[in-house]
Amino acid sequence: MSPPILSLLLISLGLGTTITFASSHWLLAWIGLEINTLAITPLMMQHPHPRAVEASTKYFITQATAAAMILFASTTNAWTTGQWNITDMTSPLAVTIITMALSLKLGLAPTHFWLPEVLQGLDLTTGLILSTWQKLAPFALILQLPHSNYALITTLGLLSILVGGWGGLNQPQVRKILAYSSIAHLGWMILITQFSPSLTLLALTTYILMTSSAFLLIKFNTATTINALATTWTKSPALTALTPLTLLSLGGLPPLLGFSPKWMILLELTKQQMILTATAAAMMALLSLYFYLRLSYAISLTTAPNTLPMSSTWRLNPAQLPLVLPPMLIITLTALPLTPTALSLLTP
Repeated sequence: MSPPILSLLLISLGLGTTITFASSHWLLAWIGLEINTLAITPLMMQHPHPRAVEASTKYFITQATAAAMILFASTTNAWTTGQWNITDMTSPLAVTIITMALSLKLGLAPTHFWLPEVLQGLDLTTGLILSTWQKLAPFALILQLPHSNYALITTLGLLSILVGGWGGLNQPQVRKILAYSSIAHLGWMILITQFSPSLTLLALTTYILMTSSAFLLIKFNTATTINALATTWTKSPALTALTPLTLLSLGGLPPLLGFSPKWMILLELTKQQMILTATAAAMMALLSLYFYLRLSYAISLTTAPNTLPMSSTWRLNPAQLPLVLPPMLIITLTALPLTPTALSLLTP
């Protein structure tokens, strides 16, 4: 893809998200989401491969369905109440339909079926954009919705944590594991949306930092399967030593950054007298922790078999280290003490 076209698509991608951020009218928010979808679809197909075309087709159909549901629900609310404002959703049916449509756009369970298959067919750079930037616009709309149906939000959150942990248990593909990891983290975020939007923003920020570090590490090592992770130590021993720590941060182990949002979410759920919900979320998070430990074991405690006829990895030309990777790794591994400051900045 030529640089001018790539720049135009990236600018359109940012413009669509910005329009959704700045809009208080459902029609403008819908236009921003559509610009966003139309901009990322050619990026998915920039490599002419059947898997990329298949992933792009699945993504486009799914996003078009969610956009049609949003337009239908907002039009229904405007027909009955005369209001197009996002914060003036008074129809319970319209709020439920839009919540499910935004869940479909994000990949929350039970509307998660498209995310692992789409992410598996993409290259790692586009997969990083899909797992991070594409979550911002739907979350901006979810935070503005009047959440009157607490049972639906809680069900979506717990089901996403369960599916995200269960689905990644037996996966050999790293991209699918990261997709299920995304589903589980989105479940934690949506679970606390109804009580503390600032805590949701903190969880989203830490998720973007940790997921970006994981994707950049995997892209640097060009390892898309668990078996390939065992050969990464010959390319960069220092980064290979930091990769398990990044994965354990995604799992939420102290003293790493990923521990803070989960701990604060459990505290907030306990304050809201939702003891069973907090216990269920904490227990189901152990499923996700298992496949993070599985990846860490493959990286740090497994040595790939080497035979004489094969070329040694350390003899090849080293890949270019991304400039943003070192600061992201430092934040992911050491920023836990800064969590109260970040939460105070995000609290209005």
